[in-house]
Amino acid sequence: MTACPTGIAHTYMAAEKLTQAAEGLGHEMKVETQGSIGAENVLSDNDVRDADGVIIAADKDVDRSRFVGKRVLVVGVAEGIRHPGELIERVRTAPVYGGEDGGAGTAAGAAASAGTGGGKERSVGYKALMNGVSYMIPFVVVGGLLIAISLALGGHPRADGGLVIPDGSFWKHVNDIGVIGFTLMVPVLSGYIAYAIGDRPALVPGMIGGWIANTGALYGSKAGAGFIGAIVTGFLAGYLVVWIKKVRVPRFVQPIMPIIVIPIVATTALGLFFLYVIGRPISWVFTHLTGWLGGMTGSSAVLLGAVLGLMIAFDMGGPVNKTAFLFGAGLIASGNQTVMGMCAAAIPVMPLGQGLATLLRRRLYSEQERETGMAALFMGLFGISEGAIPFAAARPAQVIPANMLGGAVAGALAGTAGVTDAVPHGGPIVAVLGAVGGVPVFFLAVVVGAVVTALTTVALVDLSERGKGGKGAPAGAAAAPAVTVAAGAGAGGPSGTAAATASRTEAASVPAAAPAPSSAAGEGDEGGAGDEGSDQGRGDGAQAPADGHSVPSSSPEVLSGYLTARTVRTRLAAGEKEAAIREMAELAAGTGRVTDVAELVRVALAREAQGTTGLGEEIAVPHAKTDAVTAPVVCFARSAEGVEWGSPDGTKARLVFMIAVPEAAAGDEHLRILALLSRKLMDPDFRARLQGADGTAEVLAVLAEIR
Repeated sequence: MTACPTGIAHTYMAAEKLTQAAEGLGHEMKVETQGSIGAENVLSDNDVRDADGVIIAADKDVDRSRFVGKRVLVVGVAEGIRHPGELIERVRTAPVYGGEDGGAGTAAGAAASAGTGGGKERSVGYKALMNGVSYMIPFVVVGGLLIAISLALGGHPRADGGLVIPDGSFWKHVNDIGVIGFTLMVPVLSGYIAYAIGDRPALVPGMIGGWIANTGALYGSKAGAGFIGAIVTGFLAGYLVVWIKKVRVPRFVQPIMPIIVIPIVATTALGLFFLYVIGRPISWVFTHLTGWLGGMTGSSAVLLGAVLGLMIAFDMGGPVNKTAFLFGAGLIASGNQTVMGMCAAAIPVMPLGQGLATLLRRRLYSEQERETGMAALFMGLFGISEGAIPFAAARPAQVIPANMLGGAVAGALAGTAGVTDAVPHGGPIVAVLGAVGGVPVFFLAVVVGAVVTALTTVALVDLSERGKGGKGAPAGAAAAPAVTVAAGAGAGGPSGTAAATASRTEAASVPAAAPAPSSAAGEGDEGGAGDEGSDQGRGDGAQAPADGHSVPSSSPEVLSGYLTARTVRTRLAAGEKEAAIREMAELAAGTGRVTDVAELVRVALAREAQGTTGLGEEIAVPHAKTDAVTAPVVCFARSAEGVEWGSPDGTKARLVFMIAVPEAAAGDEHLRILALLSRKLMDPDFRARLQGADGTAEVLAVLAEIR
């Protein structure tokens, strides 16, 4: 069985490699692939019963319950690509699987593999944290937006400023539903962190532990431990379950271990540990922080504002945040509204700043993160600081310091001008409704704080991605080395192509209505300049390919016609990944199917940030789904020197395919193309012939074998 996190190329490459190795060793093998298309070539009960052993080459959780009693070898998907023969030999002596983990592969099991399908192996902790965050995000978005909408549409101004939603009203019920979403998000974060480490038996203790962590009243604190406490309980629950699984028990007890014994023991132990050991320090922190803040009220307003801003931004609902908030809210009754004014300015900075960061540097974030960023912007307007929690949970080392810096700036600015707030709430909404005094400075503080948070976040995330050896999309996309191409798209070409190539050296200028010459202008194949210009003005007749060789209109159809002579380049000019993707995108634009080259490049780089598309064996298959493409298009280029792509086997990419499909009509088409490519490219003879093909016509003839 093969599977990778994205379920695309590595899944099928490993399957092909294992099949080839089995044939070479005289064994019969059936490989089930669990890709994004779904499970294919599924192993039947008879297949499993008759098997001598089972190899699972996967970087994600897969169900192992059907393999109880069989020899099972679990490795990373990269091992299936790099050492298939060794795996076949090793599985003969692999331990017999007894179902001890409850039936599914765990993150810990996946991490025990020697490699992954996408560059450096992520740690077990990172995978578990991302698992929890991914499940938490919908609760944050749904809860936060429902609360914000109910306040906006159902709230009524109070005499002292602020909003109140009448009890029993329709919008009060909507608000209550949103509050439930917010209440559940912390236990969900904890539960699915635990699940990723200890599998299903860890889900219950993780969720209950997260609920306890978020309910301060259970351990004598006015504020719960928030999302930071949930992360702690998630990891504790996960590893506690892993440890309990190792305890030897009588055979008759084994069947009930994962569904009764482990959940009960782990939940009870974790809950009591938090209540009696962890909860007391949290309560102590809350009490002493409140006293410390009380001693600062006579000090500098700037310093007090900065400290309150730091605290508000630190844990977004945890004990530190709640201490600052309740301190400010408590002073309103005594007539001191300036402290709440400082808090109110800092409260929206985190969600606004993180949302702004996803707009400033979109390529650093996944599509889900960008969508969460838009929701965070909306929540920030209503003073819902929890909108930034998904970002802080995913990248605490980068996001929390950025949040604190922005919050401190906002609080200090509000303190300097003596901004006041008459209600225990924050964000632009309270200023719009008249509860804030010093409105212009209040908005200035919020804007400056959000900008500081956004810029700091982007800088720290960018630095972190660079530190991973270029696994993420590199910064400075605009500063990529210029690629010399010919200008002058054909009459049917997109305007975006001309705009995108205008900043590069123009080797030739071909008017849109003029017939194109039979070979590329400029240096042609060797120099890389003028590679595109000759065929961009052509219609459907004879095509002049990107390398300057003449190809008749009867060229073989490749990949349903998505790859043609005009999307082949026999010599890639770029020497590094980002420039190569840009060059391939511009090659695709020559077909007239790309409306925005820059957007296609951005989406492709964002995909690289999630995990390299370098497949090993000197192959890279960057791909993108975006509505900057009007119809599927596949490009191919060869690089003589090779491009560093972060491939699992360390080889540079010399054969580069780029797949671009429309977002709206993508379906499974790009996955089908990837599967076809991945399987065929595992044939060494095919790769050798593709490398040695002389000119575009021969390249297309070789590629026509992909079916």
